[in-house]
Amino acid sequence: MAGDGLEGARSALIGAELAETASERYLLAHLAALRVAAAVLAARAHAASGARLRNAWQLVAEVAPEFAEWAGYFAAGQHKRQAVAAGAVALVAHREADDLLRDAQAFHDEVARRLSAGRRRGAREAG
Repeated sequence: MAGDGLEGARSALIGAELAETASERYLLAHLAALRVAAAVLAARAHAASGARLRNAWQLVAEVAPEFAEWAGYFAAGQHKRQAVAAGAVALVAHREADDLLRDAQAFHDEVARRLSAGRRRGAREAG
């Protein structure tokens, strides 16, 4: 399940790399980060507690504290992402979109590395 989320994130990252406009790159990079967050949540779903409504970034920070800094970073851009998605494309410069893409890739790679290490560790303990 988490692997599927990471594959979806990788697809969004590739789309962002190929995007022709800064706004499209920004939106796809943010989508990739959300898909990585979904992979974290899928891997740690058992740790989520409480019934109150929270966004994905709050949940990531709660169930995977090692990613709390990433969650805070991407949550801070949520309003801008929503504005750009609603058509305010001039809000995003090429440099900002490139920076977000680079950061979404780094988040993806860190999550993939940690989830893979966790699976290897679990396999060794089971065997």
